[in-house]
Amino acid sequence: MAEVLTPTMVFFALLGGLLPAVFWLWFWLKEDSLHPEPRGLIILSFLVGMLATAASYPIEKWIAGGGGMSDSMLLFFWAVTEESLKFIGIAIVALRSEYFDEPIDAVIYFMTIALGFAALENTMFLINPLSGGDTIAALLLGNFRFIGATLLHVAASGMIGVILALNFYQPKFVRQIASVGALFGAIVLHTLFNFSIITSEGAYIYEIFIVLWVFILMLLLACEQIKRMAPRSHVEYAHTGVVFLPNKIS
Repeated sequence: MAEVLTPTMVFFALLGGLLPAVFWLWFWLKEDSLHPEPRGLIILSFLVGMLATAASYPIEKWIAGGGGMSDSMLLFFWAVTEESLKFIGIAIVALRSEYFDEPIDAVIYFMTIALGFAALENTMFLINPLSGGDTIAALLLGNFRFIGATLLHVAASGMIGVILALNFYQPKFVRQIASVGALFGAIVLHTLFNFSIITSEGAYIYEIFIVLWVFILMLLLACEQIKRMAPRSHVEYAHTGVVFLPNKIS
């Protein structure tokens, strides 16, 4: 018999959703230790990620209710919804900010909004077993989503951030093309992960997670390369449309 959802259950679900995300956020913020981003903007990006989760649910429910769609197409349009909302959110909050002034910033902000998205998504998944009184199932689900779903959002949004960072000093039209390509790549990665998990019915879950971990390691290596990209003069690279602040490139 299902139990009534109590504030305590909501608290533990929120805690279980937030802790993994906060851990990963701390980990990735260390990649920008030389010129850290404003704490307020990081928090805002994280909260916008959570807002994107809330916005995605009615959209995905509407998509699923349309009917006549294969599972693969359904997963694709769900991925389009989630990755697009995250991209739009960070474009509004950070990409036009005066603090978005060096390549690694792209990675940091996209990672942050991804972890905000994962935090609320994980919380909502944890509420179901907790409300049914199944604490063990909630713990197992929390561990699974810590490893899988959270890493997926990090990988997908991180890929966008890395591609934007590597094209940071390119002309505007090149950066726009790179943005569209990166968003499409994130959607494909998201779809393939979900499709693989569902179709394999857990048979190849370890292999899938290994591939995801390898992808994360590749992102880390890319971040090291990005951090070595020398800041460049706004006079020399005025055609990019990027504005640099002296206090961030000294």
